[in-house]
Amino acid sequence: MAPPLHERAHAPAPVALDALHGPWPLHDVAASRASEAAALAGAAPHRLMEAAGLGVARLALARFAPLGRVEILAGPGNNGGDGFVAARHLHAAGLGVRVRWIGDEARVPADARVALQRAREAGVAIEPWGAGTPHDRPELVVDALLGLGTRRAPEGAIAAAIDAACAAAADGRAVLAVDLPSGLDSDTGQPLGERCVRADATLALLTLKPGLFTGRGRDHAGQVWFDDLGAGATPPTAWLSGAPGAAWRRGADHAAHKGSQGDVVVIGGAPGMVGAAWLAARAALAAGAGRVYTSLLDADASRFDSARPELMSRPGWWRLAPSTMSTATVVCGCGGGEQVREALPAVLAQVPRLVLDADGLNAVAAELALQELLRTRAARGLATLLTPHPLEAARLLGTLATRVQANRLAAASALAERYRASVVLKGSGSVIASAAAVPAVNPTGNAALATAGTGDVLAGWAGGLWARRPHASAHEIAAVATWQHGRAADRQRLAGRQGPLRAGDLVEALAAGG
Repeated sequence: MAPPLHERAHAPAPVALDALHGPWPLHDVAASRASEAAALAGAAPHRLMEAAGLGVARLALARFAPLGRVEILAGPGNNGGDGFVAARHLHAAGLGVRVRWIGDEARVPADARVALQRAREAGVAIEPWGAGTPHDRPELVVDALLGLGTRRAPEGAIAAAIDAACAAAADGRAVLAVDLPSGLDSDTGQPLGERCVRADATLALLTLKPGLFTGRGRDHAGQVWFDDLGAGATPPTAWLSGAPGAAWRRGADHAAHKGSQGDVVVIGGAPGMVGAAWLAARAALAAGAGRVYTSLLDADASRFDSARPELMSRPGWWRLAPSTMSTATVVCGCGGGEQVREALPAVLAQVPRLVLDADGLNAVAAELALQELLRTRAARGLATLLTPHPLEAARLLGTLATRVQANRLAAASALAERYRASVVLKGSGSVIASAAAVPAVNPTGNAALATAGTGDVLAGWAGGLWARRPHASAHEIAAVATWQHGRAADRQRLAGRQGPLRAGDLVEALAAGG
């Protein structure tokens, strides 16, 4: 007699988007294929598919119990084979299992053919898609339709099956995706067409795919789980960022003083947008910078923040002596308008650590001379962090925001290469890229950050961290700041507070748990 399901090997290990552990390696299609080939070369026949299907069955029972009826939508390839194995184990566990299969028995891959035969021999109900026999509503629908490397929009019976999975989700039934939601590009996190499964949970198999964590992937994947199937993997093509190390969680040394914690200068706040500069300045202060100055571009604006009188004002800071500019960390562009253009030549030419955001990025995108100054900063030993949203990134690349979103990792890497800088491409699954580093995807954050000013807070927070750690790389600052920024929003959700997070409240949330 086979052991109970919960006693068998290969329990999936959870990867929660608010996890405090990591980093986790991510593998694109090519790297995943290489890992799969290496695993198959050293494995007994059918072992990998058996392990995958068992992992799906175990997760179904653990994550969605209690269960009575399960419907498995199985596609024509090995993803469908994983579904057959899962069906066999769930059937043996006493559940009512039905497999609706889209495939041609004469063309099914070898491992999937064996899995199909074993499922039939075990008494699993397997029927072709469109048979049309009425059935009770299942509590769980398993999406085992399309697997790794799908590159075209679903059509025909596959599209109809995806529609059925989406209808089940809309009806309140649970959906579990095998490896990735069918219709989702595993590399980019973008749906391949109009149809894409929206799952409650996804069990990634063998490798974690970048598309599960960026773009629209997080919305379609739901909670991501991972089973490495007991196999190793090739070097990653990206990383899923983990929590900052212990050094970042420690406070300042007892002997610290304001001069040892670094200076931040925020240049921005054109007429009508002064609040953006104040938000960035407040964030830099909350991050622990010893002194924070604002250099507002609105000549008529108040130079005093009554809520934070610690913040100081330095009008026209970029006109000061070069020796003054050679020590500070500068956050430039927040609410900068067209007026920020005046400050950029001096800032780009001289400041050692620059966080360039918002209108600062737009000004660079519009002027070749500024682009050249930006590109040459690295050769002059000056470090730069760019923090664009997709539209700003598109302007810098001379393309469309839709093309940036179509492949966020590629766009962020292209920006880093073009401007010889580190980049945070903001959005769902913010991407951190640098010319000399493997890119990273940030797992923290949620839709509560979709409000005005939260990007200004990120820029200021990064500047404050960098002032405290002037020898840290721009890439490290980007990863830490982005993780902490998103985590502050996640803590709000965990505390039961729904809806948008106001940027001013985000500063306080960062200060409380940074």
